[in-house]
Amino acid sequence: METVTIATPLGFAKITGNSEGIQSICITDEGEATAEIPTTLLDVVQQLREYFEGTRTEFQLKLNPVGTEFQQKVWCALLQIPYGKTLSYQQLTQQLGDPKAIRAVAAANGKNPLWIIIPCHRVIGSNGDLTGYAGGLWRKKWLLTHEQGESQQSLF
Repeated sequence: METVTIATPLGFAKITGNSEGIQSICITDEGEATAEIPTTLLDVVQQLREYFEGTRTEFQLKLNPVGTEFQQKVWCALLQIPYGKTLSYQQLTQQLGDPKAIRAVAAANGKNPLWIIIPCHRVIGSNGDLTGYAGGLWRKKWLLTHEQGESQQSLF
């Protein structure tokens, strides 16, 4: 497994993966960018940079997140939410075929190991509120605003 850390407008993204695919991307406030990027992680670093520059709206990467069968099902559904769009937890559970599983879906959403790539930030409350986000609600708001084409102030 190889790792790289890159600076983003939202903090430092630690990326882990290998030839089998990207296994995790997590965001943190503190860190240091890695000087050398492993060959197997070049594509994800480039695509994340393009995303933050506003020139990429879809990722084309081999993914290899680790999770239960149910979590994998939820993460697959999250991948279907288009760039710049949102979906409520209720709508997501209906798409998955079990409207009563809203808590389980929310929990799986919260365990998403691939920050931004699997767009859990695009899931909001039924009333339009920005609800729960492991990276902090301010990051969720930033990402949604970014995807809606509104200009952002640089944080760095």
